[in-house]
Amino acid sequence: MNLDRVSNEEKLNLCRKYYLGGFALLPFLWLVNVFWFFREAFMKPAYTEQPQIQSYVIRSAAGLFLWIVALTTWITIYQMQRAHWGATGDYLSFTIPLGIP
Repeated sequence: MNLDRVSNEEKLNLCRKYYLGGFALLPFLWLVNVFWFFREAFMKPAYTEQPQIQSYVIRSAAGLFLWIVALTTWITIYQMQRAHWGATGDYLSFTIPLGIP
């Protein structure tokens, strides 16, 4: 979709939908929102809806950052502690590694 062909109201509506969609455990939508609307929010001449779009882009970036931090933390803890958790660690795994930890 070419954002230059869309009205400013439609841009705001689409940006809002991607922002709210990120709360449905879909942080990829926040990534798309940041990359897709960054130019509209910060590099285009000012228009009425721009402050709201800026707000959604900044919030999407913050939410994406928090997801990345949380996911990285969980992966690190799980990889380092799985063997110590015994059967519980194995039940949390999709594939059970073979061999001695």
